[in-house]
Amino acid sequence: MSSPSKRKEIDLMKLMMNDFKVETINDSVKDFLVYLNGPPDSPYAGGVWKLRVELPDNYPYSSPSIGFVTQMYHPNVDLMSGTVCVDVLNQTWSPMFDLVNVFEMFLPQLLLNPNPHDPLNEDAAALLLRDKPAYDAKVKEYIERYAKPQVEEEKPSDEEVSEEDKGSGDEAGAAAGPVDP
Repeated sequence: MSSPSKRKEIDLMKLMMNDFKVETINDSVKDFLVYLNGPPDSPYAGGVWKLRVELPDNYPYSSPSIGFVTQMYHPNVDLMSGTVCVDVLNQTWSPMFDLVNVFEMFLPQLLLNPNPHDPLNEDAAALLLRDKPAYDAKVKEYIERYAKPQVEEEKPSDEEVSEEDKGSGDEAGAAAGPVDP
């Protein structure tokens, strides 16, 4: 088996190769952000959450520390700290798992199947048990407020601006040229 340091690099690369947006913090393979899309056909569809991942020195032999940076309304996510209550991260972690498992299976399953009987957010758990449609509406409210995908507006560079947009060559050249005092 490869060293823990090499395994961290491999897992990070696998996340990126599986189309997850990843931002390292201080160019570290131990501390980074991952963006998670809400699963389709769930109340979380359409949301994008930023999660912070911290890998312990002995990863993969110890589980990663994962928390929501973006506010998340879910019975098993602490509203203030973003801490996640997932058994596989807390008690049943195995070195056979990797970060792709976490972001493709474990976290989407948590969003699809919240456990209101073991809550970190008691209000969300109570609402889910009492009134599922109201819970779904509250989730959508949080998506609108905190987890809407960021649309990055790209301004065209000078090379991408067409000659037509710049105006005719003579007028543009005359107007843009140096002016003698």
